[in-house]
Amino acid sequence: MPSASRPPALNKPPRRIVVKLGTGVLTSGVGRLDEARIGVIASEIARLRAAGTQVIVVSSGAIGLGLGALRLAKRPKETPKKQACAAVGQSLLMQTWQRAFAPHGVTVAQVLLTHEDIRSRDRYLGVKACLEQILDYGAVPVINENDTVSSAEIQEIRFGDNDTLSALVASLAQAQHLFILSTAPGLIDMKGTGQIVSVVEKITPEIEAMAGGTTSDTAVGGMVTKISAAKLATRSGCGVFIASGAEPDIVTRLLAGDGPGTFFVPSGLPMAARKRWLAYFQRPTGAIAVNTCAVPVLRDQGRSLLAIGVTGANGSFAAGEIVDIVGPDGKPFARGVTAFDDTQIAKIAGKTSDELKQLFPGRKHLEVVHRDDLVLL
Repeated sequence: MPSASRPPALNKPPRRIVVKLGTGVLTSGVGRLDEARIGVIASEIARLRAAGTQVIVVSSGAIGLGLGALRLAKRPKETPKKQACAAVGQSLLMQTWQRAFAPHGVTVAQVLLTHEDIRSRDRYLGVKACLEQILDYGAVPVINENDTVSSAEIQEIRFGDNDTLSALVASLAQAQHLFILSTAPGLIDMKGTGQIVSVVEKITPEIEAMAGGTTSDTAVGGMVTKISAAKLATRSGCGVFIASGAEPDIVTRLLAGDGPGTFFVPSGLPMAARKRWLAYFQRPTGAIAVNTCAVPVLRDQGRSLLAIGVTGANGSFAAGEIVDIVGPDGKPFARGVTAFDDTQIAKIAGKTSDELKQLFPGRKHLEVVHRDDLVLL
């Protein structure tokens, strides 16, 4: 729900934050970086670091820069052309960031990610360890999606918008706050007051209805993806600010409680790291459908999914893969690691544990999805 109150000022600097910068903030037109603004942002980040806050930057702009260098008028639709633009623009983007941080004695570290880098548990842990080491060395990670190879994500809004990427990074890095800075001054109540909503205590359908898309030739997403990213990050215990990157010292002012923008309050306690990985860093390979009785057992009682509550399977998946768990309405409400493949699910659906023992006499664990491998969405 929206609130008229302002977010409270922090008593001490946060340990770690993620700052996501949209293409509209970093450029002054198609293919033209606003180096003056990038310099101002780098100066503020340097001050935050001097005050004891580690900063991770998620930077858009590579494809937009490539457009300019290749003299293209607008963002192409074909994936190979987008990949080529990203390949040209990525080095230009990193050179600009390094020039901006150089006067402050700060080194930047380029980190390019695809969804596969965080979908695999081993690679996820590797990315996490790499970021920790970069920060320990005193460098600033500058993260972008690896658009030159991520052919799936470059066409989708879920990961390719960089808003979602920034939320995943904030969750992975266990940041206290995520700042999504773009040309938008915050979430505006267009159907009500017409003013910026200062605080959102919970992301409801009413809040989601306030969001709108973007008409920019270089940007992807809009407020829709920012709300989606805020929902993801707040579920991980991370507070989210959406504000204009054109505002001077905006991150510092927001942390002090007097900057213009929208603050999304983190919800409850953070999920355990492994369950957070299951919930947000995975693309399910299929789904297991359950009956009406199984829904409250999983959702309210925190128990494992047993075959007796299963009604069927959708898609093709192997044992050990990530699947959605959908209720009778067809909507996913949980996610987990299945102990049976899709053909086995069809055979065991609705059966009791005694019946399963007869089908799998040598099997010790008969849960379809164990509660330790299951997370609610």
